[in-house]
Amino acid sequence: MPSAHPQLVSVKLEKLHPTQITVGKEEVALKRREWEKLSKKARTTALSQHWFPAISGPGGLHYIVDHHHFGLALIEEEVKLVSLLVLKDLSFIEPAHFWTVMDHHQWVHPYDANGLRCNFDAIPRRLEQLQDDPYRSLAGELRRAGGYAKDVTPFSEFLWADFFRSRITREMLEQHFTKAMAKAMKLAGSQDARYLPGWTGVIAS
Repeated sequence: MPSAHPQLVSVKLEKLHPTQITVGKEEVALKRREWEKLSKKARTTALSQHWFPAISGPGGLHYIVDHHHFGLALIEEEVKLVSLLVLKDLSFIEPAHFWTVMDHHQWVHPYDANGLRCNFDAIPRRLEQLQDDPYRSLAGELRRAGGYAKDVTPFSEFLWADFFRSRITREMLEQHFTKAMAKAMKLAGSQDARYLPGWTGVIAS
């Protein structure tokens, strides 16, 4: 019988499967810079204390449901082994139903770099194949700058990325990032953003 309790396992990082299509490559670069500042001992400690939340899927494959940016950064830093916290064992489910169950639990985000929902088969099989979504990088930078609060809502940063996608041009984002950040900060406190997780604006009376 599948275990009902989370389990810790050690796996090869290159064997992990993503549950989303995109990442913010600037976010990945930031995590690489943070990693490079750590001593060898500090890196060992960081890895021993970090668990990638994952689901066991058909064929014994492991699908991580968070920390894709850190995982990709570690791959680029040539880290080989990581620890997984297996949240649920779905290895017994028929492959044809696996992604439907994942979607029901909000463990998958099948949206591309344009914010459009795709078929589940568009999800890459390797972390290295994740697409770049610069709006996801903007959302991450804005959160660190205090534009909104960290929230436990699944894929909350992607909701913010989609909010900015229709309000900030890609040209501004890629060529005038400081201006894009200033505009994003203003938008983040607006009433239009009040439905988003972590919103810290003021409700209009």
